Amino acid sequence: MSNPSTTLLLLALLCVSAVAATRTKLNSINNLDDGICKSMVETQGYTCQEHELTTADGYILGLQRIPNGRSGNETAEKLPVLLQHGVFLDASSWLLNPPDQALPFILADNGFDVWLVNSRGTSPSRGHTSLSPKDPAYWDWSWDELVAYDLPASFQYVNNQTGHKLHYVGHSLGTLTALAAFSEEKLLNLLRSAALLSPVAYLGHISSLILRPAVDIFAAEKLKLLGWLEFPNGQIQQLVEFVCTTRGIDCSNLLAAIGGPNCCLNSSSIDALVEHDPQPTATKNLIHLSQIVRKGTVEMYDYGLEDTNIKHYKKPTPPVYNMANIPKNVPLFFSYGGRDSIADVNDVGILLDKLRDHDRDKLVIEYREEYAHVDFIMSVNANQVVYGPLLAFFRLH
Repeated sequence: MSNPSTTLLLLALLCVSAVAATRTKLNSINNLDDGICKSMVETQGYTCQEHELTTADGYILGLQRIPNGRSGNETAEKLPVLLQHGVFLDASSWLLNPPDQALPFILADNGFDVWLVNSRGTSPSRGHTSLSPKDPAYWDWSWDELVAYDLPASFQYVNNQTGHKLHYVGHSLGTLTALAAFSEEKLLNLLRSAALLSPVAYLGHISSLILRPAVDIFAAEKLKLLGWLEFPNGQIQQLVEFVCTTRGIDCSNLLAAIGGPNCCLNSSSIDALVEHDPQPTATKNLIHLSQIVRKGTVEMYDYGLEDTNIKHYKKPTPPVYNMANIPKNVPLFFSYGGRDSIADVNDVGILLDKLRDHDRDKLVIEYREEYAHVDFIMSVNANQVVYGPLLAFFRLH
């Protein structure tokens, strides 16, 4: 049995699942039972379509398409852009700001055919051809499966629907999965260019006040032993004040405790985020992320026993995703922040060093000293300092 200090640190991870509890008695302003299109896009005056795709391993993912801007121009010959959110979020996280500040609306108003995808297990993507979220097998996946199944299915679906290669935008975990796929030379035949915001690959220097202690005490592994295959699974509001007090975490600004002190968020967008998130993920996914934090490498899920790894990989150790293998001519745009405690500048530096031989005319690197993790999707000035350069990059490719 865990000792009391270990238990308190374990609860620090559980605190993530109670972000919504830091603001009580709030009625959701986004009735997502109606779908993201109806509740968050059409209300802003945009056309929106709900789509579904099925991955090769049976997960049914929800997508939202914003085919044109508010001017109502047709989709013909418009280039598609696929946006992939990070862990504990879904596609609604891109849509929390007003239209002149939210990236999907900005892309649509600038002539792009915008597609938002939701990762398996989140509210818009709970379906499966044969499994229920109540089945343990439903949660038997990590971000390896997002690389192997979700991302290829999303790319192929958008290509089939539009007839065009696509631009890609990833945030946080949405950058890791893309980089891992590119390192195996996957998806490149369907890709026009990729923009990676708050890029996550190497994670050894993560300094998040909540996530780092949780990793160090193997919290995700302990949750799995306790039978928590889905995380978060239920609300634990009664623990929030206790955990934040005992661990010295300022839960009045929980986003900062998780991802660093954001510079430029507005309060209404923060309220909307904490009302809707965190979204569920597999505990196995959190174990995998914890492994690459502790190891400082980017590799497949480690089953912990040589025999089990051999069964899965035909070798005693997990295969590595070698970032240096990303083809040098793939157009890549990186934007990262100096105050980000998840995509730490030192880890981003390791990633960029792996890409040191990349074609110079195919690589754009942008550094925002004042930005933390969530700024890249919610900052009130991202439309100027991040999305403006991103649009210029897309137009070049």
